[in-house]
Amino acid sequence: MSTPFGLNALTFSDVTRQLRLTFETFTDQRTGKNMGYTMTDAGLSAFSVFFMQSPSFLGFQKTMQETQGKNNAQTLFGVFQIPTDNHIRSLLDGVEPTAAYPLFDFIVDGFQRSGVIDSFRGSDRRLLLALDGTQYYSSHKLHGPCCSCKTHRNGKTSYPHTVVTPVLVKPGGDKVISLSPEFVCPQDGLEKQDCELNASLRWLDSRGSRYAELGTTVLGDDLYCHEPFCRVLLSKGFEFILVCKPDSHKTLYEWVDDLERNGVVKTVVRKRWTGKCHETDTYRYVSAVPLRDADDALSVNWCEMTTHAADGKVLYRNAFATSVAVDDTNVAAVVASGRARWKIENENNNTLKTKGYHFEHNYGHGKQFLSSLLATLILLAYLLHTLLDLMDDKFQLLLRKLPSRRRLFDDMKALTTYWCFDSWEHLLDFMLEGWSYDPESPIV
Repeated sequence: MSTPFGLNALTFSDVTRQLRLTFETFTDQRTGKNMGYTMTDAGLSAFSVFFMQSPSFLGFQKTMQETQGKNNAQTLFGVFQIPTDNHIRSLLDGVEPTAAYPLFDFIVDGFQRSGVIDSFRGSDRRLLLALDGTQYYSSHKLHGPCCSCKTHRNGKTSYPHTVVTPVLVKPGGDKVISLSPEFVCPQDGLEKQDCELNASLRWLDSRGSRYAELGTTVLGDDLYCHEPFCRVLLSKGFEFILVCKPDSHKTLYEWVDDLERNGVVKTVVRKRWTGKCHETDTYRYVSAVPLRDADDALSVNWCEMTTHAADGKVLYRNAFATSVAVDDTNVAAVVASGRARWKIENENNNTLKTKGYHFEHNYGHGKQFLSSLLATLILLAYLLHTLLDLMDDKFQLLLRKLPSRRRLFDDMKALTTYWCFDSWEHLLDFMLEGWSYDPESPIV
């Protein structure tokens, strides 16, 4: 490996072996004699579609099996027998998404051993973990035990699926590390509807400890910036930098205004050249202001950034409540960390919905957990792509040679439709050989 992570780098084969081991643990709810397809083949087949970003991948591989006696679902992903789409949906419907969560841990453990996790640390040597919820499917007709229920003003009812998708981010970085999700869904014994905030609390309870131990600061939008959630973060060993809006934090901003009149709020001004023009970043900050109107309110530190163009026009403004101590030397870094929260929107949720993963597409709703499990496999495919982006030198080289990631997967889709490759390495080598072809060289 020529990547910075050397011999400790995880490989595609490492992950596909672990996929098989994990899918072998999936509970099979069949009781009859129709056991021709295995749960492992169903799981690997579904995952292969999301990894290849090709809804028709399995259909092409079935044709290849008939004509060539072998296929890429078998050689690349280890599928012994390709089930039909209906068989896949039927077999996987009873599998809870939590059954696939160990795969996220396996990849993150590999990232930790190889130093990838440390490369995501900021200037204060802490990790940044962003929390956010996103809707991945909604219907006015289909619904089941994992759906929420929403009544609209026009009297119609919809049944949305929402998931919290935690990611590790880094200011200035173009990649995120997707962690195991937490789904917003009705909870046993509770009459009140589940929500994004409660799902995030469940995630912190069940999976947060390993990240708190690594030294992690939690990022979130204004929804998360309220005292009960902040106290939970602190009790679990996290720091936090959360968007703090004036409309929802009136007491805090009254304190800020009073302290500013008394000269307590401090200001740092920095000018930047963007390559085209000068812009001015003005930072304001103050320590120990109450998050709510109460004598026992949690004290937080507050900071704000406003960016002006040369003509005085405001280009950007946002403010944050944080548990991190703020001073002249680090206020810009604290704000940059807080702004990195947007990477969960741009590099994660938006990528999943618009860059080939079709996260909002209904691949199958099912009667139990199918929709949630398939969403989990899409997130897992995205995580494996990130792994290859960071650790596979041949994959990296192809990304540099091709005009876009979309083109890379389009080429893979075309190649695997007509040729069977012995392995992932064989596929990448074939593509790289095509780029090394010299049309001027004599034909022997």
